[in-house]
Amino acid sequence: MRVALFVPCYIDQLYPAVARATLEVLERQGCTVSVPLGQTCCGQPMANAGFEAGSVGTMQRFVDLFADFNYIVAPSGSCVAHVREHYKRLPQNDAVQHVRARTMELCEFLTDVLGVEQLDARFPHRVGLHESCHGLRGLRLASSSELQVPRFSKVQRLLELVDGLELVPLDRADECCGFGGTFAVTEEALSVKMGRDRLRDHVAHGAEIITATDMSCLMHLGGLARRQQMPVQIRHVAEILRGEDG
Repeated sequence: MRVALFVPCYIDQLYPAVARATLEVLERQGCTVSVPLGQTCCGQPMANAGFEAGSVGTMQRFVDLFADFNYIVAPSGSCVAHVREHYKRLPQNDAVQHVRARTMELCEFLTDVLGVEQLDARFPHRVGLHESCHGLRGLRLASSSELQVPRFSKVQRLLELVDGLELVPLDRADECCGFGGTFAVTEEALSVKMGRDRLRDHVAHGAEIITATDMSCLMHLGGLARRQQMPVQIRHVAEILRGEDG
């Protein structure tokens, strides 16, 4: 099985440790992982800003680069959701359909493809899980409260395999953090208010660490936490699944 790691541009530039943790988690599960050096952006920022037509070249490059791999794994639910949904704009040939179907978020790949039931990881902290919106409602990584379906969370299931980790309960487990890409810029005050609400929920339940599948959400929450001097830190889920000693 040929697996490629897609490193989103903001992780590449700002949080490279997340990419390294993702690679290590995959390798520990027996995957041989390639990291194509020619990769660039998936096109999501331009599309979110209203310039989807201008991102077609970027999207086609993504397809050309990753079409030969069995799976493309990324530590970002929002990028994966973009590939699956917005690549409908491209001509739907075999390569495009393959890339759309086989581009997966890390936790989704670990549970749905590899069927992981054991992790060699230790992280002895109280952790609050933020279910990021693209993963929650776009990729269905977890159940959302507006749907009358049995409760589940693929990310939580993996975190429960980490030795020493205590997952804290939340009052509103599937509420948006307020980031939303350009929403945080165009609706700054509302975005900040939503983020503070999420932070208070985690802090009130004693979380030391907030984790999520998207560093964009964590970047937003982490910035607000520092400015408010709240006693909580952020870690991408890949870093926790890799373990504290990784």
